[in-house]
Amino acid sequence: MEFVAKIFEKRGFDNITCIEQDLSHREFSNCTFAKCDFSGCKFSNSVFVDCVFRDSNLANIKVDNCSFQGVTFEGSKLLGVVFSTINPFLISLIFRRCNIELCEFNNMDIKSSEFFECDIRETDFINTNLSAADFSSSDFSGSRFQDSNLEKANFVGAKNYYIDPTCNKLKNARFSTPDVLALLSGFGIKIEY
Repeated sequence: MEFVAKIFEKRGFDNITCIEQDLSHREFSNCTFAKCDFSGCKFSNSVFVDCVFRDSNLANIKVDNCSFQGVTFEGSKLLGVVFSTINPFLISLIFRRCNIELCEFNNMDIKSSEFFECDIRETDFINTNLSAADFSSSDFSGSRFQDSNLEKANFVGAKNYYIDPTCNKLKNARFSTPDVLALLSGFGIKIEY
């Protein structure tokens, strides 16, 4: 097995298939994972510092008390991941061109996180601090924002979001037309062109 050791530093992992394995209590520092399949793996109590997951399958991974510090996900699939259970200390997440579906980011402080050109479907952001987050050019079909801080967030180019301005903080958030009109749907008004 590729991950017998407990500590990995400055390693590159390519085309690894490691499905439904227990990878708990591991430490990864400055590691890159390219085209790896970790679907169903358990990463509980593991630590990732300055790591990159590129074009990888992370569907249904378990991340209870896992630490993500300076972690970037690029072109990866994240399905059914409950990020709400990760270790809140020094969280730093970047998602670029990822497929994020049926995930939870509830009750998290992930301000200044980046979700760039992602498909974010059926995902919950409830009571989440997303101030200054960058959601530019992402698709939010079926996703939910509730009681979240979206102040100074960037939604320019984003689409298919439903954000109730009465239930979320939006001061100085940036939006683009025509999708910004979705902010009015919670008021039950009709817009005619």
